[in-house]
Amino acid sequence: MTQEPRIYLSSPHIGDQERAFVKEAFDTNWVAPLGPNVNGFEAEFCELLGCGHAAALSSGTAALHLSMILEGIGQGDEVIVSSLTFVASVNPAVYEGAKPVFIDSERSSWNMDPELLVEVLEEKAKKNNLPKAVILVHLYGQAADIDPIKEACDRFGVTLIEDAAEALGATYKGRAPGTFGRCGIFSFNGNKIITTSGGGMLVSDDEAFIAHSRKLATQARDPAPHYQHTEVGYNYRLSNICAGIGRGQLQVLEDRVNARRANFDYYVEHLSDLPGIDFAPEASWGRHTRWLTCVTIDPEAFGTDRETLRQQLETRNIECRPVWKPMHMQPLFAECEMYGGEVAEELFTDGLCLPSGSNMDDAQRVRVVEAIRHFCPAAS
Repeated sequence: MTQEPRIYLSSPHIGDQERAFVKEAFDTNWVAPLGPNVNGFEAEFCELLGCGHAAALSSGTAALHLSMILEGIGQGDEVIVSSLTFVASVNPAVYEGAKPVFIDSERSSWNMDPELLVEVLEEKAKKNNLPKAVILVHLYGQAADIDPIKEACDRFGVTLIEDAAEALGATYKGRAPGTFGRCGIFSFNGNKIITTSGGGMLVSDDEAFIAHSRKLATQARDPAPHYQHTEVGYNYRLSNICAGIGRGQLQVLEDRVNARRANFDYYVEHLSDLPGIDFAPEASWGRHTRWLTCVTIDPEAFGTDRETLRQQLETRNIECRPVWKPMHMQPLFAECEMYGGEVAEELFTDGLCLPSGSNMDDAQRVRVVEAIRHFCPAAS
């Protein structure tokens, strides 16, 4: 039997706008690391988000790493991070010798629990051991509950850094996540809601902060006619070619968000009647982009567990992935402090990400739904 074409979790979705910017770069020979597309991408990104300044970089991880350096986070400093996230939210702090401290999620957004964060900061303040920063992750296209977290950080004098790698196009009370803290970072990896093939952005309202980040990202070259360096630098800038792709992608961001939300609505309409399947909620404070449609599978009610269902869907050439394995469960961070954990662990055990690309068509959505219904024992 011939296997049907693969349905990917979240594949790149490229159109004609991107080709025009890239062609212009080739036509004008701006294929070097920097150029008009980089400048344009940064300016247009700021306009879209309503932020002051932006630096286009090689990845979201690079953006987060530079934020660690610029905030002076170093050896032995504690940095609080959501446990339910991808490892790239944590690694940059480790690069600088900092110690991650993990916080559990709350159920209304699957993001950092504000009440638990306040308890942790109060406890650490009493011990005169406050963290240097809080890295607040906005997961799967949903903003965390930013206001109480920002208020707590401000009250205790802790820097708030937002990891909005997965949340471009989301809103929190009418504003873009990533624009509330000291700085915000975004990712344009191939599976994100828009892509530059690989890339990221660091944003801040502090002009000097972003100017310094650009310097560090270009090997920290001092303003001199010769090559002079007074601090360690990195090769973290985005290329003019990739930035051209990003400029085209920005023009269709709203279309991409609407398409992913339409995928979610389709799944809800055709799968909600199955016992034991629940969809990740949309919090009351803003728009969820549904970058990925995430569900939880109750094995007792559904008739099989998340991992068995994932493997069964793979036999139909349908790519699904478990929800992020919490950082406190990772061997790499086994010795780190963790506060709470029940919610994150439960979401990992039961959570599954369904195919969610903005370029999915009706036939692909039908295939996914029919396969899930076929492999649900309780549906028969």
